[in-house]
Amino acid sequence: MANEKPLRKISEAFKELEAVVNSQTAEIEVAPFSSACSLVSPLFGCLGIAFKFAEIDYVAKVHDLAEASKSISTLTVLLDRDIEGDCVRKAGSHSRNLLRVKRGLDMGKFLEGSCFQGLCTGVCSPPWVGHPESCCCRDVCTSY
Repeated sequence: MANEKPLRKISEAFKELEAVVNSQTAEIEVAPFSSACSLVSPLFGCLGIAFKFAEIDYVAKVHDLAEASKSISTLTVLLDRDIEGDCVRKAGSHSRNLLRVKRGLDMGKFLEGSCFQGLCTGVCSPPWVGHPESCCCRDVCTSY
């Protein structure tokens, strides 16, 4: 598994979570969720210095969820405990960190879906019109 491509690992981890969500129980365990999210963090590093703070923040929040998984089994239990403890809105609470991780994943989804496609058509097409195989995005991403 050490030679496995990072994007494939991310895809497989989130497909496993999707299967849980689509099952009858739909109880997502904190440990597999935080593990899947940790696979995404290296992608923030690829975005350059402008996203360094987002990467640091995301990694810290995922680490908190991984630590929480030692004593909290599911995301539902995590949220219920924070609601009962009236700490949902407090900085550093597990539920708030879960929200920040979700926002980080959303940002990654946006960047992958919008910006990279725009980069491919906006940056690569003019110099290499008629040569779609020369797209820099395709060149960079094929190794992943």
